[in-house]
Amino acid sequence: MLKHTPRSAEAIAADRARYDEHQRKGLNFAPKAIPEPSARPAPAPEGVLWQEVVPGGWYYTCKLEKGQILRLQSGGLGASATLAAWSAADTSERQNLPDTCKLQWTTDLKKGRVVFSDMGRVLFSIVEDSAGATDALSGGMPATAPFTPAFRSVRENMLIAVAKLGLDKRDLPALISFFAPVRVDAEGGFFWNPALLNGDDWVEIRAEMDMLVAISNTRHPLDPTTGSEVPALTATRIAARPIAEDDLCRTASAEAIRGFENNIRA
Repeated sequence: MLKHTPRSAEAIAADRARYDEHQRKGLNFAPKAIPEPSARPAPAPEGVLWQEVVPGGWYYTCKLEKGQILRLQSGGLGASATLAAWSAADTSERQNLPDTCKLQWTTDLKKGRVVFSDMGRVLFSIVEDSAGATDALSGGMPATAPFTPAFRSVRENMLIAVAKLGLDKRDLPALISFFAPVRVDAEGGFFWNPALLNGDDWVEIRAEMDMLVAISNTRHPLDPTTGSEVPALTATRIAARPIAEDDLCRTASAEAIRGFENNIRA
């Protein structure tokens, strides 16, 4: 049996000093304002590497190299793009939504925000977003019964998708959903804010390391839209673009700056 060795007062004081310094930097840093939503309709993409239509009730997987961009475009109301991502170099490193929200002091993940991995690094940045309708709280749709292709659940899709990536259900992190305007009311309950959606919305994420991505296109469980059909999504992989030194995602907050510093150290 391993014996617990009490930490010295000096070690505890040193850890506390590091924490206080991080807190001071965070409190003294003036976060940059998040920009207005991206214009609609989406402009024609340049540098297209691959484009695929993801039918309602289906899934999509791909590998993004560092700097490459994945554009997701909704084909109508009722579609939502639920996404999971992993480091391609080591899939034990995956997206971590609790840390992502905690470090940026918000659950409102939209243009200008980043998604952290569970290693404190930035996995991807949200560089374009026409709706600001991202759900980082409720996860995917539960398994349905009876099974139908039009209403296949996020879980069913993700189990197939991770297998194609050589992963297992144990590798699934908490999921993020785009085109899903979930908000929290005064009593702490979830509600759907349809005013944020337009039906032709789009979002672009930029890989900040080589990463694997799985996406499910299913109706969100809080979506009041009815009908047997789920509109298609268009997934477009785009070549890397030059990144400005003052890139918003990389400089918007002290936590984002620190996350990118961790990327460099790795």
